[in-house]
Amino acid sequence: MIYLNTNSLNEMGIDWNETTQVIKYTVSALEKGVYSQPIKPYLRFNDPANRIIAMPAYVGGNINMAGIKWIASFPNNIKTGLKRAHSVTILNHPDNGIPVCIINSALISGIRTASVSGVIIQKYASLSDLNVFNIGITGFGPIGQLHLQMLHALLDDRINQVYLYDIAKVDIDNVPAGLRDKVTIASHWSDAYSEADIFITCTVSNERYIDQKPKEGALLLNVSLRDFSPDILKFDPLIIVDDWDEVCRENTDIELFHQQKGLKKIDTLAISDALIDEKLTHKAKARPIMFNPMGMAVFDVAIASLYYEKALKEGVGFLE
Repeated sequence: MIYLNTNSLNEMGIDWNETTQVIKYTVSALEKGVYSQPIKPYLRFNDPANRIIAMPAYVGGNINMAGIKWIASFPNNIKTGLKRAHSVTILNHPDNGIPVCIINSALISGIRTASVSGVIIQKYASLSDLNVFNIGITGFGPIGQLHLQMLHALLDDRINQVYLYDIAKVDIDNVPAGLRDKVTIASHWSDAYSEADIFITCTVSNERYIDQKPKEGALLLNVSLRDFSPDILKFDPLIIVDDWDEVCRENTDIELFHQQKGLKKIDTLAISDALIDEKLTHKAKARPIMFNPMGMAVFDVAIASLYYEKALKEGVGFLE
């Protein structure tokens, strides 16, 4: 068995083209039914804002790996200088169940999150008539920073301007050097939102505040899932989810849209519809697109498998 930590992952680095390819392959496994993924349970105790989530899955095909991510999210940690998220991912051999890898790092979860966003962004960019894009990000902690790194790698010179907003100070040192001359630190989330062709929420907000009309044809990546008011539906966004049954619960925006505005599964596109079935091509013209990813365990297992294989080849990590 190999044990990997954050230093191990940093030693191997992040190739965003590689990680997004893994996500695309996993989406095709979803489409073909070559996977297993039970609904993930949420463990809550003491403060109801905190949760520890169990995310088991199996991905078939060339990945052919089973595993589980056990991730704790304690939003108030940031007030005491601790990281919000902590996770351990365990991979099991699909033939005999023997654990082959343990990854003790929340970084693997962040890489998965930004990589899933990346495949949606790549699809959006391929359909867009725009040559360059304005980027807006609200919340510039670890997840916001990973998203900006991913955008820099995937869009590169197609990035026109970047607008960053955080209720805390944005540290320009956390911006990739090649983008710093394109960055504006916004004084309000709406300043980043109104200019953005691609807008990403990466906050720990528990209150909905985004109720304004987005830029025409914008892509809204609702990564933090609890930022958009139900009033956003009056602007007729095309709503994409990774998994309706997962995302329509736990006080997400999608659950709120369902309860207050009658949004139903049939009103949305699944990620495989958007990326494989080409339904996005026919439905997205001039409408804002809103992607709501609850986080799928199959993606975590797939990305963890990628790093497990890289560790074997590169001799990274600790063998037991």
